[in-house]
Amino acid sequence: MTHEWWRTAVIYQVYPRSFADGNGDGVGDLAGIAARLPYLSALGVDAIWFSPWYPSPMADAGYDVADHRDIDPAFGTLAEAEELIARAHALEIRTIVDIVPNHCSDRHPWFLEAVAAGPGSAARELFWFRDGRGPDGELPPNNWQSIFGGPAWTRLPDGQWYLHLFAPEQPDLNWRNPKVREEFEDILRFWFERGVDGVRIDSAPVVAKDPTLADFDPAAPPSPHPYEDRDEVHDIYRAWRAVADSYPQRRALIGEVWLPDPARFARYLSPDELHTAFNFDFLGCAWDAVALRRCIDATLVTHAPVNAPATWVLANHDVTRTVTRYGRADTAFSHAARGMRHGSPSDLALGTRRARAAALLSLALPGSVYLYQGEELGLEEVEDIPDGLRQDPIFRRTKGADPGRDGCRVPLPWSGQGPPFGFSPDGAAGEPWLPQPAAWRDLTAEVQDGAPGSMLELYRAALRLRRQLSGPGDAELRWLDTDRDVLAFTRGDDVACVVNLSGGPTRLPEHRGVLLASGRLEGDLLPSDTAVWLRR
Repeated sequence: MTHEWWRTAVIYQVYPRSFADGNGDGVGDLAGIAARLPYLSALGVDAIWFSPWYPSPMADAGYDVADHRDIDPAFGTLAEAEELIARAHALEIRTIVDIVPNHCSDRHPWFLEAVAAGPGSAARELFWFRDGRGPDGELPPNNWQSIFGGPAWTRLPDGQWYLHLFAPEQPDLNWRNPKVREEFEDILRFWFERGVDGVRIDSAPVVAKDPTLADFDPAAPPSPHPYEDRDEVHDIYRAWRAVADSYPQRRALIGEVWLPDPARFARYLSPDELHTAFNFDFLGCAWDAVALRRCIDATLVTHAPVNAPATWVLANHDVTRTVTRYGRADTAFSHAARGMRHGSPSDLALGTRRARAAALLSLALPGSVYLYQGEELGLEEVEDIPDGLRQDPIFRRTKGADPGRDGCRVPLPWSGQGPPFGFSPDGAAGEPWLPQPAAWRDLTAEVQDGAPGSMLELYRAALRLRRQLSGPGDAELRWLDTDRDVLAFTRGDDVACVVNLSGGPTRLPEHRGVLLASGRLEGDLLPSDTAVWLRR
């Protein structure tokens, strides 16, 4: 099973605009990423997942793709991407690219042609163009609402409307059209032939739509849903799996699948569909022992029948950073509550302590782990970005009720005592595309490098041990008897993880030695909000 690398990999998410700026314009790019590959190698990750790097007007930070077969000039060139993939492989780091199948940019050649061709044209059959309702077609074709807020339809001057489940600049593709299916299967081959080891599939469950475009009442949802998790979506991913399996070196399909029903979720992981899918229940779970154990058990039970590896993720480019979230009274995450919780008090010292413990917890669980850039530095959410600098369309479409996701996308601090903190070269003309807080001077990679007890060194030690130990990976998890507010389990024959989520210290179980702890131990006692790996 060693060739199935995705089963146990630690995968680092690079958000290209915010990772490292090589040319000094204030925007991250491929040159900056290439220069920091040794950092990622020293960190100990197995693979890099690149958020979209394609040509795009950036109406939604690159998820409005104008061409899936090229690189946006702000990031570099296709030749640079190919060289980056090769350099990563030379360091034994695999690469994963983001594929966005639900929609494209309104500047994509297909959509430009569809707008110009007019109603009834073959070009419009690649999208969801419809006449409106009402005497003059002045009402949208149905009542669907955009995931980003507001109506999911925009009207063109010729009177027809087009569907966009996200922003108006992101028209939905019509997957009932064979040309759309052929196009994306060819896009997969394009990147696989350039050495990419896997693809992350954005918004995987929503690509198929009810052809009748029936109205939707969220209070009394129909079965099936008109655009989420429809049965026909699985035909698409079975075809993608056939493409992935046609290569001698195994390529992985990784789904972004937000679904509340475990059985429906597991269908995407059937042996002939996706290899893995993101575990959003774990990401959104509160810092609570009972809730976490329930989530872990449910995750393992869901994945076992289809023999798919679980995934564990604490943060990504869409959610509030872990340190800030864990420092609040309400430690859970949901997109619906983001606006309500934004700016609420957060004890960053407490959040950091919990984030350190959560790192050891996630890295001890069976399966693969996703690490969002900057989590290894203990960065907090930046919540005081001036409104005029915010770029997330969620902020605009909700008129500020939801601050959006810019706060977790602020460029990384690498070195120095003030912005741009080494994100851009010394003397660079451009300021970082989002402002960095001055307090990050204490969290730069330079400050933490080699510093005993730093978050960076904790992650490095944990990833190094994870590779060395027999337990983490696919070994079975067995719970140990503990207090209600303590999580304790064994992995394999000789490794245990204990996490204390109670309000006071707890005694460690019998062990032969301490391998790694997220905080200072008190003799044989594990302090509150602390995790430890033990040799049994």
